[in-house]
Amino acid sequence: MLKHYSVAIYPPEPIIAIIKAMKEQLAKEVGWFNSKNSVAHNTICEFKVSDKELELVKSKLNRLCDSFEPFEIQLDRFNSYTNGAFVITPNEVSKNKLKPIMKRVQQSLLITNMKKSDNPHLSIARRLSPENIKIANQIFTTVDINFVCDNIVLRQFDDTIKQFIVIDTFKFNSNPQPELIQGTLF
Repeated sequence: MLKHYSVAIYPPEPIIAIIKAMKEQLAKEVGWFNSKNSVAHNTICEFKVSDKELELVKSKLNRLCDSFEPFEIQLDRFNSYTNGAFVITPNEVSKNKLKPIMKRVQQSLLITNMKKSDNPHLSIARRLSPENIKIANQIFTTVDINFVCDNIVLRQFDDTIKQFIVIDTFKFNSNPQPELIQGTLF
């Protein structure tokens, strides 16, 4: 049986708490909205795989993240999209560090029908009406959040709570990958 998974970047707990408070503040003004209860994250990709395939995914993520170096992310502006998403976006320097990481993860997993994200952001709300986007823009005008990105998480969708939950974390260890050298046995 295939299960639904997501690979994402989670900010540290204090930042998660700040984003949760923002979601609560917005909910007081506009009522319930999509992603109100989801933990702050930057989605890299989503996919469905079997338990056997999941072990291969974990192995690939472990090897890949072992080579990544931790880096600082600065989120410095609010933005909204025509689909009703209200998000916090990284500055250009952070975006230019995040995009290659996201792309390498997506390419390394070799999963067909993968839903890929190529636009780094932390969602505050999804599927807001144009009126509620306007309210969000009035409530939230400035933001300056910084954190060190030093891992990615693997999450599994929980059908009971209708949210993704973290099932594994992969640390960035700054270990260069050895070059593959073709040699002879004799």
